[in-house]
Amino acid sequence: MAISANRRIWGWFFFDWASQPYNTLLLTFIFGPYIKELLGSGTAAQQVWGYGIGITGFVIALAAPLLGAIADRAGGRMGFIWVFSVFYVLGAWGLWYAAPGDFSLLLVMLCFGIGLAAMEFATIFTNAMLPGLGTRAEIGRISGTGWAFGYLGGLVSLILMLALLAENSETGRTMIGIAPILGLDPELREGTRAVGPLTAIWYALFMVPFFLWVREPRVPGAVPVLQAAREAVPQLRQTLATLPARRSLSAYLLSSMFYRDALNGMYVFGGIYAAGVLDWTVTDVGKFGLLAVLTGALFAWIGGRADARFGPKPVIAFNVVVLALVALGVVFISRTSVFGMAVGPDSALPDIAFYAMGALIGAGGGALQSASRTMLVRQADTTRMTEAFGLYALAGKATSFIAPLSIGVVTQLTGSQQAGISPLIVLFLLGLVLLVWVKPDGEEAPA
Repeated sequence: MAISANRRIWGWFFFDWASQPYNTLLLTFIFGPYIKELLGSGTAAQQVWGYGIGITGFVIALAAPLLGAIADRAGGRMGFIWVFSVFYVLGAWGLWYAAPGDFSLLLVMLCFGIGLAAMEFATIFTNAMLPGLGTRAEIGRISGTGWAFGYLGGLVSLILMLALLAENSETGRTMIGIAPILGLDPELREGTRAVGPLTAIWYALFMVPFFLWVREPRVPGAVPVLQAAREAVPQLRQTLATLPARRSLSAYLLSSMFYRDALNGMYVFGGIYAAGVLDWTVTDVGKFGLLAVLTGALFAWIGGRADARFGPKPVIAFNVVVLALVALGVVFISRTSVFGMAVGPDSALPDIAFYAMGALIGAGGGALQSASRTMLVRQADTTRMTEAFGLYALAGKATSFIAPLSIGVVTQLTGSQQAGISPLIVLFLLGLVLLVWVKPDGEEAPA
């Protein structure tokens, strides 16, 4: 049975919907702050989180371009998506075993890293499908709508988590004042730990439309996977050798490498920062997450429209500036002062200010990420699109250890979570400067 173009696009959207809870629930708003509660110290949690995610990013950086080259040579991406989907589910489910007072930190971070790497690898292959979903003029809107749809998935999953499962560590009640459903024990933090299985089940359920509706065209000259694996290394070496001559693509990969690393640092450490500096509970951070995800969905959609009208480059530049200013502002928010103004211990101003920063992080991040994958499509060779997104993942992860590790190191050296966030400002500015050498339409005019 033939599948319409519109249904293929909606199937592709569902990957963003299915995978977003790993970012929303695990990386940022639920499991990250819960790690702080497990370890009893915001500084210790920020160090562990930084080192763990930095190591995972290093593994992703090494493997991503090679996997992309293999997929392009083998002429298929769907098999890779199936494999990494299995690892996504297993990794997420393993976080259930992070029980207070009875857990292996190594095992928990290993499961988290496996799931995170699987999500990133699957994203390479799904992103590479974007050019086949519409014309050059349409893909900005398609990318923005898909990212917005993904944010909505994160929002719905976060609401379910906060309302029905994640208990306050002091009261044992969820955000709506009930005990965790399904008879989960608040004292063992089973409601909060259920974020792992929920993320796994959510992904497995909502990937069904993707696998039913998304079809890949046959690729002429495709070879078996084993042969593709043998040929991928010399092919990738050749591609890397030509990068210096492709100034626009190279500048874009470097630019995105820095600003995406900074943005990921915001996402990864936002919840831990709020828990440690402002003494927020998991429930408090979840409310913050609702606002950030809501603005992310709205502005990813708006950014997609702006992308279609003005192109991705101005959308990227504008949002990098906004996020750099936000990173600077966050450094000056604490329980005792807001932007240099002293406040009392019972003041709500630090909370209000951090909520405002969260709204801006969501808005800027949603539009920035959507426009970024559109920009890569404009820069890349259409016959090697998966390899290009593998390089894009390499660019995003080759230095992805810089933000978390530098935050971990600066936090350790200064003993201050606020000072530990400052490296993000430098990374955003580096990305903005390198964007100057990026041509809006890539090296060649569109056909």
